[in-house]
Amino acid sequence: MPKPTEDKPHGYKYSLVYVIENERIIGYDNAEGQGDHRHIRELIEAYHFISLKKLAHDFFRDIERYKRGEL
Repeated sequence: MPKPTEDKPHGYKYSLVYVIENERIIGYDNAEGQGDHRHIRELIEAYHFISLKKLAHDFFRDIERYKRGEL
């Protein structure tokens, strides 16, 4: 994004998704007007964005947790 906005104060627009058989299992995004949040199946909860590196780490950590049956 050219500059930060009210709902994207960090200046990034992102969408990360882990899909199995056409079903979103895990997702991290900041869709317009919704702010930073994550999806774990049907659950949607706020996500505290710190950095792109941390975002990627948290996303892949959740995938591994899902594979181990923890989510």
